[in-house]
Amino acid sequence: MKTIFAMAALGAGMIAVPSVAQAQNAAPGGLHVGVIGGYEGLDVDAEDGSATASADNAVYGITAGYDLSLGSAFVGVEGEISTSDGTTSFPDSFGGAREGLETNGQYYIGARAGFAVTPGITAYGKAGYTALDTTAFTESGSLSDLDENADGFRFGGGLQVQLPGPFEARVEYRRSNYNNLADIDQGDATTDQVVAGLGVRF
Repeated sequence: MKTIFAMAALGAGMIAVPSVAQAQNAAPGGLHVGVIGGYEGLDVDAEDGSATASADNAVYGITAGYDLSLGSAFVGVEGEISTSDGTTSFPDSFGGAREGLETNGQYYIGARAGFAVTPGITAYGKAGYTALDTTAFTESGSLSDLDENADGFRFGGGLQVQLPGPFEARVEYRRSNYNNLADIDQGDATTDQVVAGLGVRF
């Protein structure tokens, strides 16, 4: 009889352990909002490929989204508003009408998906539509500034860590490509960003 009870207890334990592990590795779900900040590298290419301008900037903003937990994985949507105030100037060899580009607001909306790596740590990827406010200018001011909101595509990924209570933190890399800028002589812009974030989940 004791053997039967022992075997039953062992069987119950074997069933319970995966259930507990699965619960501990559950991916987060629900509404989340947060702030982000970090580094941005900006590259702007001339339309004819004759010149490239680069700048290193700080980027900061706010995020909000919703995740649907699927056990150890999740899918979700996320939006972000950020700014970097980056400014690039082309070299003297650039023959365009305007000599530099200033970036301002950045807007993003897209999808993300991920899975629980360990209890409390989730890896994810993301992709979606992004837009960038730009101002093409001349150093001398001989031409009026040319403002535009350029369309683009963003993709990236990161790690998300559950903190005590409803708080969470993330580290993320993302790359954004913007084509056909307002100034006919300036072709494409690319931003590479590495950011950290702190948020709260409801």
